[in-house]
Amino acid sequence: MSTITKEFRRNRIKKRIRKVVSGDAISPRLSVFRSNKGIYVQLIDDVSGKTVVAASSADKGISDAKVNKIDQAKLVGKSIAEKATKAGILSVRFDRNGYLYHGRVKSLAEAAREAGLKF
Repeated sequence: MSTITKEFRRNRIKKRIRKVVSGDAISPRLSVFRSNKGIYVQLIDDVSGKTVVAASSADKGISDAKVNKIDQAKLVGKSIAEKATKAGILSVRFDRNGYLYHGRVKSLAEAAREAGLKF
């Protein structure tokens, strides 16, 4: 009997999400990656296969702030929203990348919404 690992489960959920969520130039896909140390987010145009805008907890202003990981995710969400509006993007399609909409992923999404992104 084989056991299902966390990684296998997340990849299965990720494939299920990606069947539905796809980004284009007008409304790119907001993809979240969460590691143990940081959180990374990028806006991806799936038609051309290019990353339009990216932000992460390793960025200069965010990595200097001494806050917990949930507050760090809020800062990243605000940062990606500001960069997106500067690039002329107002609406996105949210891709939680197989992670539960909970904790850091949820705080990033809510901060991006508050900063002006529509999804």
